[in-house]
Order: sequence, then C-alpha cells, then structure tokens
Amino acid sequence: MLLALAIPLRAAEVTVFAAASLTDSLQVIATNYEKLFADRIVFNFEASSTLARQIEEGAPADIFFSADEAKMDVLEKRGLVAPNSRKSRLSNSLVIVVASDSTLNITSAKDLANPDIKHLALADPKAVPAGIYSKAYLEKQKLWTAIEGKVIPTENVRAALAAVESGNVEAGMVYKTDAAISKKVKVAYEIPMSEGPMISYPLAVVKESKNGAAARKFVGYLESPTAAKVFQAYGFIILK
Repeated sequence: MLLALAIPLRAAEVTVFAAASLTDSLQVIATNYEKLFADRIVFNFEASSTLARQIEEGAPADIFFSADEAKMDVLEKRGLVAPNSRKSRLSNSLVIVVASDSTLNITSAKDLANPDIKHLALADPKAVPAGIYSKAYLEKQKLWTAIEGKVIPTENVRAALAAVESGNVEAGMVYKTDAAISKKVKVAYEIPMSEGPMISYPLAVVKESKNGAAARKFVGYLESPTAAKVFQAYGFIILK
C-alpha cells in the first residue's frame, strides 16, 4: 500500500480539436486549468471543417470545439460524438476589417462592391464556418453576386485576418474576436447582430476518446464561470 501511495497518479493528456478563432482564449483557459489540475491540454487549431474531417478519418481527438453547429451535426449523425456531451457554448459576430493604415471608407457591406476594393479575404465560403457565415450574410444583403469575383478564399479565419494584415487584400470579413487581437487591422464595419447569421460554437467529447473522463472534466471547466470570463474578455458571447 505504501508503495502504491508513493507512485503519483498518471496525468491524462487531453487533445482538443478547436476552431482557429478560439486559439487565444483557449490557450489562456488551458494554462489556468493546468495550474489547478495535473492533466495536460493539447490543441489542434484549424478550420472546423478540416477538424471534423480529421476526426471522421480517425484522428485521436478527445474534444471537438466547432465554430458552427453543422460540422458537429455531421459527426453526431455518424456516431462520433459521445452521448449527452454536446453543448452550445459561445456566439460571435462578423466584422469587415481593413489594414490599420487603410484610408478606405466602409460604412456598410454595400461598400465592398466598390471598385477600390479589388480583393476580399474570406475563410473558404464553401467549407469553413466563418466563410459560410459571411457568404450567408452577403447573400441575404443581395451582395454576393457583385462581390463573389473579388473573394480570396483562405484555409481558416485566421488566414483571412493575416491576408488583411499583410496588405495582400484591401478588406476581409472575420469574426469580431479575431479583429480584436490584431494591432495591424481596424474594424471598418461591424455587422449588426440583428442582420448577421446566428453564430454558434458547440463542443462535445469525441466518442472514441481515449481519455473520456479527463475530457469530460475539461469540458466541465469550459462551461464554468471562470472560463466564461476568459471567453468574454476575448469578445465571445456566452450562450446559456
């Protein structure tokens, strides 16, 4: 018995597949969590579409934190989500950003059709949630046809932000939370919540998780008021 007590319990390594837009907030939350518990949190940040595909192909994920419900729906329908573990945790909003030194005057989404905006960076509107949300909004505003030819699709929302930061495009559409972390861009126009699509970030334990108990424990922490304060500090909206 004394020998058993002398051997420390082995900490679990929890692998979280999370949308790129969650990078900064989740890294802070994980650092705080690891100060309290022995488990180690490891992240794979990418577009939710890429992450969902990786999980379908058998990638060793314990938790999936998606930027939209559709990608989680696909995994759940295929029996890849642990029962009763799915929760919709966060929301966000869309903004149009330009380089911090840009002189472009954008007072509405209609200005994206102006000739002085030749390139518009979007996360891939065919697959990536941020791009899908952006396209849905532009279609609702009857602007997509006029703007489609200008669109430069990127692999995820952070890549769209980087394209604007580098000056390779005149403007981009990203989440408000992404714009907030960059000193190289400024928000030219914020899409009103009443006009934009309903953005929802669900999370769930992956059914084939090798560390199910530890994964559920971390999910519980992500749902805590302590984690909520971090998400809110980065501009996310907490869903009840």
